[in-house]
Amino acid sequence: MAEQLKPDLCVIGAGAAGTAVAMAAAALGAPVVLIEKGRMGGSRLNTGCVPSMAMIAAGRHVEASRTSASFGIEAAKLEVEFDKVNDHIHRVIGAAAPNDSRERLTGLGVRVIEGEARFRNTRTVIVGADDDIKFEIRARRFVIATGSLPMVPPISGIEQAAYLTNETVFETRERPKHLIVIGGEPVGLELAQAFRRLGSEVTVLDPSQPLQDEDAECSAVVLDALSREGVTIRSGVHVERVRRLRQRVEVVLAGDTEETIQGTDLLIASGRQPNLSGLGLEAARVKHQPGGIVVNKRFGTTNKRVYAVGDVIGAPRFSHVASHHAALLVRHLLFRLPVNKNADVIPRVTFTDPELAHVGLTDIEARGRHGGIRVLRWPYRDNDRAQAERKIRGHIKVVTDAKGLILGATITGAAAGEQIAAWTLAINHGLNIRAFSDLIVPYPTYMEIGKRAAVTFLTPRLTTSWIRRLLNLLRRFG
Repeated sequence: MAEQLKPDLCVIGAGAAGTAVAMAAAALGAPVVLIEKGRMGGSRLNTGCVPSMAMIAAGRHVEASRTSASFGIEAAKLEVEFDKVNDHIHRVIGAAAPNDSRERLTGLGVRVIEGEARFRNTRTVIVGADDDIKFEIRARRFVIATGSLPMVPPISGIEQAAYLTNETVFETRERPKHLIVIGGEPVGLELAQAFRRLGSEVTVLDPSQPLQDEDAECSAVVLDALSREGVTIRSGVHVERVRRLRQRVEVVLAGDTEETIQGTDLLIASGRQPNLSGLGLEAARVKHQPGGIVVNKRFGTTNKRVYAVGDVIGAPRFSHVASHHAALLVRHLLFRLPVNKNADVIPRVTFTDPELAHVGLTDIEARGRHGGIRVLRWPYRDNDRAQAERKIRGHIKVVTDAKGLILGATITGAAAGEQIAAWTLAINHGLNIRAFSDLIVPYPTYMEIGKRAAVTFLTPRLTTSWIRRLLNLLRRFG
């Protein structure tokens, strides 16, 4: 007989958003049930950010060894043992896993249930098969946080090609000889560079322009860096079909004449789609579209008892966005506080080398909204820290309105992801660029690049004729 549960909150999905909602609500004393059919921690921990960063870090160590001669260091013969790189990736996952473990959540007061959840009706979720229901949950509120899945493009022959996605690529213990990546979004380029540094030949195929949602001036720096390292990037290509031939994979490109590219492995990195399968959303009367569950500004669905957050609603698919949604929703559900979602203060980072980080508006977007703007730049090559570490490729680009209100910032270069947090804070609190020009930053750090860009906003005003007259007058008084 099914166990009957009546918590205040039932959360479906134990990824970034789901665990954040469950832990926050339980910490505030609300009875919470969390249901997960897969591994705790979701894609962020098991197949996304954590293993990806571990592989990227391995690649950066290889590149540091290869380029050590410029620092006067002659490295010994470099050898990459790919199976041991894979061991490193899984050790990192294991080290991070306790933060999202069943034991930790249980210790915080969350009832964790392993199994597949689906709505029986508008106010009941069941776990288990129809003929063997384990749990029946009638909660005051439900939160769907089931995340997203890799999107596989409709390419002829793709299902027989034994392709990799982010959900399977980190299980690979043998280095691909030639990896073909379909998709030029951030994840595809991050992994392309990592595999290249670890010894694979890599070709990236993109139907449009890689990093097309980013500032073109800044993304060009990243694409040039990857090309210099030997990653072949083909933009504006259409993949007609794919087929597997024993130890090879053939990708045929459409055109006036067909072109065939051969590799050993195929990685699909062409975006993600909401994970809605098996939830019984029709029974719950929860409206959804191909892009995700439809929600209002308070994350409410068409069922007043059901809310949804994170990737499953088609929001910017980042772990930090999912966690932010979770925090907003908990405050709304428990304290009835308004939800203030502002897409302009959501930062994003592409973890290539150099990194590409952005927050707020681009110069094109800012001109459309504000008319007259200022675009401030400063290059990495004029920064002493960058010179010392030989990381001189890149620049910062800051957008303000005519009066200096900070509207956006894009950084391409070393530690861009760390620097973007300060600009996110500035935009979130409506700061003027003068705040950065007055900021005292430690020397030598990369943060000086942002300050130098900020100072350029004031430079034209310091060279006007009336300023010069004022200085001449003051000199007369000694």
